[in-house]
Amino acid sequence: MKRLSAVAALFDFDGVVMDTEPQYTIFWNEQGLKYLGKDNFGATIKGQTLTQIYEANFTGDLVEVRQQITTDLNQYEKQMTYEYLPGIQRYLKELRDNGVGIALVTSSNIEKMQNIYNAYPDFKSQFDHILTGEMFQNSKPHPECFLLGMKLIGAEAANSFVFEDSFHGLQAGRASGATVIGLATTNSRDAIADKADFTIDDFTDMHAANIDSLRR
Repeated sequence: MKRLSAVAALFDFDGVVMDTEPQYTIFWNEQGLKYLGKDNFGATIKGQTLTQIYEANFTGDLVEVRQQITTDLNQYEKQMTYEYLPGIQRYLKELRDNGVGIALVTSSNIEKMQNIYNAYPDFKSQFDHILTGEMFQNSKPHPECFLLGMKLIGAEAANSFVFEDSFHGLQAGRASGATVIGLATTNSRDAIADKADFTIDDFTDMHAANIDSLRR
């Protein structure tokens, strides 16, 4: 089988590997209504880290509620349902079989990811590297996380592919210099069309042997 050398495939987690975004929308809608008196708050913070959410929304007198929200979020994540996006596991295996370096690049913390490892004991084996939020000084839309993924795999940006769903993630992918594939899971195809080089709904029709055809 033909092997592709020095090629990196970098995957976000929520809304890319696992279909979790609808559940986070429920959680953050509740927090927005409870503490901010805002409807549909979850839609406004898609793709942001917890720190970004706090610094932009929970300031002044609301700083004191951050710890409670964090505690509630950690408990919520333990009870969430984690389901793979259609076709992703097959696609990851095909990439591995073709010699592509694979990294999970997520803003999620180690505590959250442990819930995934508990639910899927073989999850880690699907990736060469798993990068979590603790490993970055700068959050998306800064490209630091993807640049680190490329470095660990040993690939140049021209040979790297970023799979993202959120606006901040897509922006980070573009800033890294990689080819960006947008997942229309969190936002519509129209909303992300100008932020990605290609858009897909899931991985059902994706095949590793054709990854070179995705280069922009």
